[in-house]
Amino acid sequence: MRIFFLAQLLNGVKIMLKTKLYALAVAIPFALGSFSSQASEIETALANICNIVVADDKSELRKKIKLVRSNFRLQLKDYYTGIKCNGNSMIREAVLNNSVEAGTLLVKKMPRKDLEAPEEDGKTLQAWIIEQGLSDNPIALALKERI
Repeated sequence: MRIFFLAQLLNGVKIMLKTKLYALAVAIPFALGSFSSQASEIETALANICNIVVADDKSELRKKIKLVRSNFRLQLKDYYTGIKCNGNSMIREAVLNNSVEAGTLLVKKMPRKDLEAPEEDGKTLQAWIIEQGLSDNPIALALKERI
């Protein structure tokens, strides 16, 4: 009798484990799918941010930053390094296009330590600006003042 009861108990445990494993196997793709979906939504929200920087539209840039912050709880520093405008960071692109309003806003919104940190090419913003001969650019002056 005990052996029969033990066998039934083990069979019940197997069924529970199979059920839990099945539920887990079904839940994981949905969780990953929702993460992928959210990443896609963020990409869509940030799609034209480079055009906004180049057009020097401070108001539109401020709206875009606020939208991403409220919808996705991301600060500018969280996605700044992931965005490339013609191969440059947003601030570099603003300097190259003399987008003073947008560039100055970006400098003000970014944390100081991130402004001092080297970018992908190993150069800090300040070093890159000096190398490009753009030290007299108003964005460069705002950067120097902030650092």
